[in-house]
Order: sequence, then structure tokens, then C-alpha cells
Amino acid sequence: MYEYLIFSLMLLLIWGIIYFFKKGMRREMLIVSWFTAPVGLTQPLFLENYWNPQSLFNLNQITGFDLESVIFSFAIGGIVAVLYESILGIEHERANKELDRGGIFHKFAIFSPIFIFFPMYFLTSINPIFSTIFALFMGGVFTMICRKDLVKNSIIGGLLFTIFYFVFFLFVNLLDPNFVDYWKLSEVSGVLILGVPIEELLFAFAFGLMWSSVYEHTFGYRIKKK
Repeated sequence: MYEYLIFSLMLLLIWGIIYFFKKGMRREMLIVSWFTAPVGLTQPLFLENYWNPQSLFNLNQITGFDLESVIFSFAIGGIVAVLYESILGIEHERANKELDRGGIFHKFAIFSPIFIFFPMYFLTSINPIFSTIFALFMGGVFTMICRKDLVKNSIIGGLLFTIFYFVFFLFVNLLDPNFVDYWKLSEVSGVLILGVPIEELLFAFAFGLMWSSVYEHTFGYRIKKK
């Protein structure tokens, strides 16, 4: 009954473990997580079209919104932001002005998923999950165009989060083999990889591709050279 809540809280627990042990990354995690949390308020755009999970107090059926999506967004935002650095032991330093050139295109790149997603949502009949995947992927591409020094960070960050999310989803499926029933597979490809909808993995890669570098890009940091 509360699978989505448990799913989200488990991610939040992982977020908390990283936050506890990686003291030097706490500021980055908090900033990116709070920046990402409001994305959970887009849940009404995906209900029925993509999935329809049961939420606490049945909120998503009554209002379209739910607490779980905000927790989920908060957690994955912070995890993605530091996953690459945590695993490879990477540190930041302020980028020089040479990397800050680009003016308004830098700002466009950061907010480009919004500019891409909503026209696709309102002007096409494409399922919103595919619009989301495409918007995030292009956001990652624009980021790498702006900041070529972050190309490696973005690509590896996307791959690492895909692996992390896939393993996490497999674990959730072991706990509840019927969890995938919340997805409207008839509305998308219907392709499952070991019980995980392929759209979830595509989302994980696109999200990781952009979000793994969003802190560095937004606040003018770069990966410190050893």
C-alpha cells in the first residue's frame, strides 16, 4: 500500500548516509536537493499517462500531488550531484573566467529542460516521460557544450546513476514483485529489463547526464586536477 513512500524513504536514507560520511559534499548535496525537490510537484503531469502509484493519504488521487514525489526528487537530486565525486574521490575548485564565458547560453543550458519539456507536453501527444527524458538529455548536451571540462563528469555521472538506480529498482522489486504494476506499460514501450521499465533507466541516464554537473555549472566550479 505504501510502496512508493518506502521507495522514496529508502532513497532518502541513502542520501543521508552519503551526507553523513561525505562532509565536504554536504553543501552541494543540500543546494542541489532543495533545487530539485520542487520537481516533485510535476507529478500531476505523469499520473495516468505514465504511472499511478498509491500515495500517503491517497493525496495523488485527491489533489494530483503527493509527498513521495517531493521526497524522491529531493533524494535523487543530492545523490546524483555527488555520486561521481563520491565514488572517484574527486574535489572541486573555483573555475577560472575562461570557463565562465558563454553568457546567456550558460543560463539557457541550465534551464533548458523547462524550455524543452513544456512545449513538448502542451503541443504534442508524446508521453510526458519521453518529453522528460529528451529535455534532460538535451540539457546535459547543452551543459557539455558550455563546459567541455565537465563532459567526462556528465557522461560518467549519467552512467553511474543509471547503474545505481537499476540496482536499487531491482532491490525494490525483490521486496515487492508487484511494484512495477503501478506503471502504465501500455502507454509506453512496455519493455522491461529484469522487471525494470526501460523508460526508468533512460530517465536515470538523462537525469544523471545533466544533474551530475548542475552544481559545477551553476556556481562556477570545476573538477580539481590532481
